[in-house]
Amino acid sequence: MKRFGELIYTPETASGEAISKVESHAPKIEAPNTVKADEPFTVRISVGPHPNTVEHSIRKIEVYLYEEGRKFNPILVASIDLTPVYSEPKVELTLKIKKNSVIYALGYCNLHGVWESRKEIKVE
Repeated sequence: MKRFGELIYTPETASGEAISKVESHAPKIEAPNTVKADEPFTVRISVGPHPNTVEHSIRKIEVYLYEEGRKFNPILVASIDLTPVYSEPKVELTLKIKKNSVIYALGYCNLHGVWESRKEIKVE
């Protein structure tokens, strides 16, 4: 039996047919590379271009934060359920961090599984 983490696709680990799905399924994270401690900054996460039908769509986006030096990681900072046809797989969050961190974004496609992307954020 596989651990759940082994079932998550990433741009680095996709193989076979999944390689052709990376561009349309791996979340894209837009955020600054460097921020000031405790100052709000914007993070945008999107998936696609991707179909948005009842038969094939992105149904969930989750955002986690790994904070350097924290005993227990990651921290769930957002979980967004999406309805096909009516909602697009795009979210915008305002975060504040104190230490160097990594943002992990997970996108769930009802046909092609869970996809992960990540972005490191340095604190000045």
